[in-house]
Amino acid sequence: MRYVSTRDNSKEYSFEDVFIKGLADDGGLYIPKLLKKYNTEELSELKNLNYNELSTEIINQFSSDFISKDELSSLVSKSYSTFREKEVVKMSSAGELKLLELFHGPTLAFKDVAMQFIGNLYEYYLSKNNNKINIVVATSGDTGAAAINAIKGKSNLNIFVLHPNNRISSVQRKLMTTVDEKNVFNIAIEGNFDDCQNIVKQMFSDLEFSKSINMSGVNSINWVRIIAQTVYYFYSYFKLDKETISFSVPTGNFGDVFAGYLSKKMGLPIDKLIVATNENDILHRAISKGDYVSREVKETLSPSMDIQLASNFERLIYYINNSDSEKTTEIMKKVKQNSYQIEKNNLDIIHKDFLSESCNEQETLEIIKKNYEENNIILDPHTAVGVGAAKKLSFNDCVVLATAHPCKFPDATNNAINKHEKLPDELQHVLDKKENFQVLKNNTDDVKNFVKSKI
Repeated sequence: MRYVSTRDNSKEYSFEDVFIKGLADDGGLYIPKLLKKYNTEELSELKNLNYNELSTEIINQFSSDFISKDELSSLVSKSYSTFREKEVVKMSSAGELKLLELFHGPTLAFKDVAMQFIGNLYEYYLSKNNNKINIVVATSGDTGAAAINAIKGKSNLNIFVLHPNNRISSVQRKLMTTVDEKNVFNIAIEGNFDDCQNIVKQMFSDLEFSKSINMSGVNSINWVRIIAQTVYYFYSYFKLDKETISFSVPTGNFGDVFAGYLSKKMGLPIDKLIVATNENDILHRAISKGDYVSREVKETLSPSMDIQLASNFERLIYYINNSDSEKTTEIMKKVKQNSYQIEKNNLDIIHKDFLSESCNEQETLEIIKKNYEENNIILDPHTAVGVGAAKKLSFNDCVVLATAHPCKFPDATNNAINKHEKLPDELQHVLDKKENFQVLKNNTDDVKNFVKSKI
């Protein structure tokens, strides 16, 4: 499979380019030139595979020029051996709704599903290439911990994680900052997640700098994260054994829900993808009425969604504009100027696949309370937003992606039900262990200098 950039589809790239670079040199995102579409017969052949086998089959469609299928199978098994669920993910119920529990990995969030695989894929790459890689990643809470857990202690790899200072939960922060490994560096930026994300993009765009440090990224824009996440959409469909399926996806950066859209383009019979947002509702405003103008970021109980510029939305823009990279480039200039309004004909195309809703803080707490009282389930605030969005749209027969373990958000659950889940025993140590992180101003040059001083 060959890849192109959303901003210049005249050049082709390999899977290795896409994986190691993360972001195209022109600032665009990688997308497959042609996409494999499964027919009904081919889908039926995948139905009885276990999670590891299904991962191998799907990821192989994208990576066969980089890694053999046998090596990929071994790497997938190694990646998911650390999960508490044998089948990696788990289906449960919250009343009429189905919950797809994605938080059974080592850092208790859906990010582990892709990140454990990516960590081992880096190791595979470096075993065949004698060089060093410096990973720089921005996190709104969960990505950082998942990336650190996947990369820590690996030779020839350093990881630098930028998080917004005092804007993630204490448990989210401690899962990152208590890791005591020489190749792990935590940076708290005096700003919000969009500021962190912007710094990372600027570092990638400075080609002289990014090439000088052999920089790579594992944010949700990395194509490997997307394809690893498509697997659990396929798995859910096969598990429920229905003609069609819909999903409600709590999302901020549009990566997880884009994986669902990709699954649909690959032939999975998905009806609707519900984009569930908190009060930082740019994606809801964009999808419901075409308003893709960012506002000031609000701090909420669901910090992983406190985002106003959803990086992966560029991939959807590319597709709904008939894979026109010139048009996409023009639109992204408007996005940068904060003046993009989605045209009516494009909005109609979006509505064939997507619906959206948002939940405010009070609604989120009420959803947590109601589900505990009625179903004896404690939801984390992000999953609660997914449940709330589905209910508001009267989608009772759908799958809500349960993206994080509730123990990571004790303030939210204490507020809602005067109760919180405990961290698993193997993670209890982070609560009291010494933290180590550097606070820096919202300044790209300061971050560059810090990175250079550590490598």
